[in-house]
Parts: sequence; structure tokens; C-alpha cells
Amino acid sequence: MSGSTSERGVADPRHETEGQTPGRLLKIAGPVVVAQGLAGPRLYNLVHVGHERLPGEVIRIDGDEAVIQVYEGTSGLKAGEPVHDSGGPLQVELGPGLLGSIFDGIERPLPVLARYENGVPTVPMVKRGAEAAALDREREWEFEPAVEEGTSVVVGDVLGTVQETAALSHRVLVPPGIEGVVTGVRSGRTRIEDSVAWVGDSEVTMLQRWPVREPRPLARKLDVSIPLVTGQRVVDSLFPLAQGGTAAIPGGFGTGKTVLEQAIAKWSHADVVVYVGCGERGNELTEVLEEFPSLEDPRTGESLMERTILVANTSNMPVAARESSVYTGITLAEYYRDQGYDVALMADSTSRWAEALREVSSRLEEMPSEEGYPAYLPTRLAEFYERAGRVDCLGGDERQGSVTVIGAVSPPGGDFSEPVTQNSLRLAGTFWALDTDLARQRHYPAVDWSRSYTLYDLDGWFTDEVAADWPEQRAWALDLLQREGSALEIVQLLGEDALALDQKVVLRTGRLLREDFLQQSAFDPVDAYSELAKQHEMLRVIHRSHEAMAAAVEEGKAIEAVLGIERLSEIASMRSWPDAETAERAEELIGGVEEQVNEL
Repeated sequence: MSGSTSERGVADPRHETEGQTPGRLLKIAGPVVVAQGLAGPRLYNLVHVGHERLPGEVIRIDGDEAVIQVYEGTSGLKAGEPVHDSGGPLQVELGPGLLGSIFDGIERPLPVLARYENGVPTVPMVKRGAEAAALDREREWEFEPAVEEGTSVVVGDVLGTVQETAALSHRVLVPPGIEGVVTGVRSGRTRIEDSVAWVGDSEVTMLQRWPVREPRPLARKLDVSIPLVTGQRVVDSLFPLAQGGTAAIPGGFGTGKTVLEQAIAKWSHADVVVYVGCGERGNELTEVLEEFPSLEDPRTGESLMERTILVANTSNMPVAARESSVYTGITLAEYYRDQGYDVALMADSTSRWAEALREVSSRLEEMPSEEGYPAYLPTRLAEFYERAGRVDCLGGDERQGSVTVIGAVSPPGGDFSEPVTQNSLRLAGTFWALDTDLARQRHYPAVDWSRSYTLYDLDGWFTDEVAADWPEQRAWALDLLQREGSALEIVQLLGEDALALDQKVVLRTGRLLREDFLQQSAFDPVDAYSELAKQHEMLRVIHRSHEAMAAAVEEGKAIEAVLGIERLSEIASMRSWPDAETAERAEELIGGVEEQVNEL
């Protein structure tokens, strides 16, 4: 079987089956239409609707009628127009050239569609029913074979590599359904539709396809025990996320969900970033498109876009295409996972995706569940989040890869009891709750440390790789923030004079933690990313300062003098310390604080 067709033997869905009699439009209700007369339609088959060939997907079959959700606006459609069945499900094209690309929810390359119409440059708008190949058929790649004639290969083995970008070497794998002895192999410059290897009687190209709703195969899932380092202190130090894990970021309007996701996309230790803008405002995606190409990748010095894929489905795009965008994104992520890379997928936001499910469900006249969402909302969310994981890849070279899923949630009015947030909370291993009050105070990232949590036990990794006392420092910080919260409640009721002396020290240290450690500017070139070693040293400085103040108060020294120690003000400058100088300067600052305490 050629690699230029689906690994599951499904024909290219971008063209209808030859000689097939088309069906006819019967009913139209917004993005949902009903067609009659399709020859043997199958659930989730890709179809083309009307004279403009609008893409759609079969979502229900009732006798000879097929209910279709259309991925374009349906205004202007008329009953009786033809509907062509592609003969296969919605698939994505996989191969070299994905990195640095911008696709819509069904993997149409937006820059290509926006740049030309009938060969003439136009304004950047996509014409309805426009079609374009996701990957450039004419571009040549330098293919370096990794096997020789006579080599026995199985599914997932590496046939060769292509230097896709400066940041990543693309591994061309034996697709599912093919195994045997290599009877021929090509080297040198070639296009993605040209054969690069022959396995038995099968030709393999660099172009493959895969149905978006079906998870790609793997050898086995592994326990998650390695953190996805993000450079965000509140995340890495207090609520770390594992590679191959899942995270939910709920928050009301203006709490910084998108900024936090973009910061993680920019700075996380992931080989590939897939950013799915699902129903978000166009200006936010515009910022991503403008910033990412200009952002320098610390690994290569080149543009960050060289290891990023953007799937853009903004709020003004057809609502039904939002549903497919998350499946498109996760399938692209799994493809690079299978090559042995660590992939971070950002879904912004799953609430807009759920709203698309709700709208289509209402058009289908299905019985609504809580707040109008369909009863299968939890199942659909689970199907998406469960495709995350760290895995042993197929093949004989013991590759391991991961897909980490981070989904933003936009609960109406910041109400975390609404269905999307509650179902995401059940599925995600890490929960970063964003707080409106913190955002109003300009405390960013506005992660509420009293409501957030992580289920991943990563202390062993941090102990081995960063510092032996990492778990101790983390536990102390969480405990002190909780004690500060209790003290603040007393202050609100009775005033600060009602506090015990040790509680006043807790308030002072809590302020240091909140303002000088947990706050972090995504726009400061130094503070935007914080090395783990630097995070540990910053936390250690605050911890040791707290111990010095507490000991001084216990010895009977004046509380005003203790809390007013001059060198405590220098803690705020730790964020701007160069990484290489952090350990030395931290030790010096600790010594300075302790010396001033002793001099009281």
C-alpha cells in the first residue's frame, strides 16, 4: 500500500468517488443540512455540499437521509443542490512541510488560500468552498535513507530523514499496514508524493494521511514521570505538568488564559508546539502570528515558527469547523509524537469547541443536557484529552514520544461549576485556576494557588535533576500561602492588630512570595522565562529570610524592625538576575538578610 493513501486504505477524501451518483440537498438548518440519495454513506464521511462544494461531515444516518455538519457558512444553499460523498472520513495530510504552517480547522493552508484567487492576488479572505493541498507538492526535500535494500522493517521503523527545519529532523516512518523486506530506497532531493522506499510490493512516499477522529497507533503508554518545563514559576514550582499529561486552564474574561498558553508555547521544553485557536478572537491569533515568527528559538537561534504548527479557527469562522479543529490539531501532534518527539498542544479554548457541539446538537433537535450542552459532552472531551500521553512508539529503535495537552476553558462569568469546566476538571491531571480578582490586581499569571492543583508526582525528578530539597521548598511555599490566606481573613474581620507576631511574619513572607516570586511578566525579556535552578534559588532566599525573621521575633526583637529589614527589598530584584549569577547572588542576599536580623 502506498504511503500516499491513508494508512487504513481509505482514499483521498478531497475528491469524490468517481462515477458515484450524487445525492441532493433536502433540508438546510444553519450549519446542519440533510441530504438524500447518497450511495451508502458512512458515519463521519467527508462530503462536498452544493455547487460551491462546501466541505462537510456526515454525523447521522436515518434511512436514505444523511445529516451533515457543514464546515462553511451555508447562506445561499438551496434544496436540490448536489451532495458528493468523498468515500472516506475527514483526514489530514502528514509529511514534511507541516512545521511553520497555518491551517484552518480542516487543514486547509490559510496563507495559500488567502493569497490567490484564480491566480490573482486578493484580500486576505478565504473563498467559500476553496480547496488547497495542505502540503506543497512541488517542494523538494533532501531525503537521507536510514535503511538499505534487504533490511526487514515493521510498522513505525525509520526509513529515512529530512531536515524539515533548522529545529527538527523529520523522520519518515513505515506507515501502518506495511512491513517486510526493503526492496529499494531512494536518496537525494525528492517531492513528498514521490516514492522514497519500496517494502515488498508496496511503495512508500513521504506523504501520508490519517483520519482525524481515530487515534494513531502506538506500542504502549508509559507512566508520566518527567515534567514539561515551562519557565513559569507558579507552574513549575507549585503545580507542575508532566510530559504526556493534561492540564486545564479555566478563567473568566481577561484573566490571561491566552497569554499563559502563549507563554508556555514559547518557552516550554517541547520539540514541537501545536497551537489550536478554537473560536477565539481574531486579534489574539493575530498576535500569535506576528510574535512567533519574530521570537528567537533558544535552541537554534531561528524563528520559533520553525517548530510550531498553528490551527486557526477564529470566532468569525464557521462554527461547525471548530469541532474538527481540535481533532486536526491532536492528529498532527500524534504524528510528531510517533517520530519520537515531545509535543505540546494548546487548545484555546475548549469552551468555544463545546459551544459548537451545543449549536450543532440543537440543530439536530437532540435532547439537551445541563445548560443546553449535549449529553455526550463528557465523552467527547474525554476522547480528546485521552489522546495525550507519553508512549513507546511503534518500530524497533525504542523511540519514545509524548503529547501534552493544555486546554483553556472560558466559563461564562467565571463560574467554575459550569459543565465544561467540571468535566475538564475530572479529566485533567493539572488544574490551573485563574482568578478574576488577581487579574484585576495586575497579578499575572493570575493562577489561584488556593484552588489549583496537580496530580502528577514529579518530586523524584526535581530532586535528582534540580535540588535535593526541591520537595521541601515546594511544600513550604504551599503551606505558607495557605497560612497567609487564613491570616488575611482575620485581618479583614478584626484588623492587623489582632494577629499574633508570628502571623505578621507570615503576612510579610506571603507578600514576598506573591509579589516577587509568583508574579511574572510575560513581556519582560529576562523574567518571561525562569530556569528551574533560578526558581529554586529564589524560593530558597524567601524561605531562609522567613526563617530569619521568625527566629528574630521569637527571640523578642521588635516586630516593626524585623519586618522593615532593608535588604528584604532586594528580593524583588531576583527576577532580573542573570541565570549564571543566581546561585552566588542568592547566597549573598541570604547572608545579608541574616546579618541585618542579627544586628537588630
